[in-house]
Formats: sequence, structure tokens, C-alpha cells
Amino acid sequence: MALSIGDKAPAFTAKDDAGKTVSLSDLAGKTVVLYFYPKDDTPGCTKEAQSFRDNYAEYQGKDMVVLGVSMDDETSHKQFKEKYGLPFQLLADPDGTLTKAYDVEGGGYSKRVTYVINGEGTITYVDEKVKTDSHAQDILASMS
Repeated sequence: MALSIGDKAPAFTAKDDAGKTVSLSDLAGKTVVLYFYPKDDTPGCTKEAQSFRDNYAEYQGKDMVVLGVSMDDETSHKQFKEKYGLPFQLLADPDGTLTKAYDVEGGGYSKRVTYVINGEGTITYVDEKVKTDSHAQDILASMS
């Protein structure tokens, strides 16, 4: 069972695709879209990432941070990001710490679940029925 709207988002610190450390606390005051996906460079995950890429300017215009998370390592994320020109950070979660904290563990991979976390660190939106090709637009539509 995924976390629910109104829950406090679990704090995290993880390395991104460039080896930089990203912490939820560093993003206080911003809306964070934290999307979990099973695996880099697979058909559904690629569509979902491209959906965020193609709508990224709109997210930036709303001062929203997009973070993708899977249990792939930094090297895999870096290759995935470069291959598809992804403008947002991908967080590496090889030991599943983040995946477990957000209750999206699928047996060795992250289930496809997206959380929107407000500037105070509260979950305001949860999507467990992601449509990969329109996901980024679906989130924006839900927030307007």
C-alpha cells in the first residue's frame, strides 16, 4: 500500500545521475514530483521519462522539481538521461532504501508510483495508475 495524501513525505538523501547528493530537506518550499519507475531504458519507463522531458518547461514555470527514482545505479541513470536528453535528475536507489521508505517495493524493483510533495513536505497527490505516455500532463492537469 503506497503512502497517502496528507502523509508526511519520508525524508531522504540519495545520489543523482551525476553523483551529486540530493535531499528532500534541500528542496523545502518547492513542490517536488517524485516519480518511481521500475527500470532505466525499458519501453514504459522511457515513455514516462519522455513525458516529463516534453513537459519540463511547464514544471519549471510552476517552480516544481521533477525527480525520477529507480533501483538502477548512477551509471545506468547517466546513460539513460544522456540517451533521451532528460533535463531532470534521476536518483539512484540501488539498495532500495528510498523505494522501501515510500512503500513502492515491487520485489527487486520500484513500482510505478508518483508522489507530489508540497513545500512543507506533505504528500498532496499520489498516482498508482500511471499512464506512461501522458503521465506528466496528467499530473499538471490534476494540479490546476
